[in-house]
Amino acid sequence: MTASDAQERRILIVYASQSGATTRMVDALARGALGDPAANVRELHGTQAGLDDLLWCDALVIATPENFGYMAGAVKDFFDRTFYPAEGRVTRLPYALLVKASNDGSFATQAVQRIARGYGFEAVAEPILVVGDLTPEQLARCEELGQLLCAGLALSIFGRRRAAADQSTK
Repeated sequence: MTASDAQERRILIVYASQSGATTRMVDALARGALGDPAANVRELHGTQAGLDDLLWCDALVIATPENFGYMAGAVKDFFDRTFYPAEGRVTRLPYALLVKASNDGSFATQAVQRIARGYGFEAVAEPILVVGDLTPEQLARCEELGQLLCAGLALSIFGRRRAAADQSTK
C-alpha cells in the first residue's frame, strides 16, 4: 500500500526468524502500521535488506531472535553491509527494536542498541523484549508500535521530516 511521496510513511522492517515467533511479532507490527493508508511497509530478511532499503525508509524496525545470547546472524549481516556506506546518511532515523528471547535477551538488546547509536538512529520506544512464549498481549504491543511509528511520522514528531522541519525554522 502506497500513497504520494509527500504523505507516504515508509517503514523498513529488517528481521530474522527461525521458529516463526519473531515473524509473528513483525507481522503484528506491520498490521498496526498498515492501518494507516499512507503506510508503505517493506519487510526484508536481514540477508536481503541493503543500503538502498535503509536510505528509502522513514523509520526502521529491527526484529531479531536471541541466538546464543546475541542478535541473529542475518541481522548482524545487515549491519555489517550497511554501516560504513550509510555513515552520516541516516542520522536521526527513528527506529524500534523487537527481540524474541529464550534466555533473558539483554545482551542481544544491548548489542543492537549499541550499533544503532553508532548509526545515529533515534529510538522511538523502549524495545519490545519477549522472553518465552508469545502472548496475545505482546503481539498487541507490537501492533501498537506499528501504529505509533506511523502516527509519529505523520505528525513529524520524530525522524528525518522533523529534522528537515527543524532546519527550516532556523
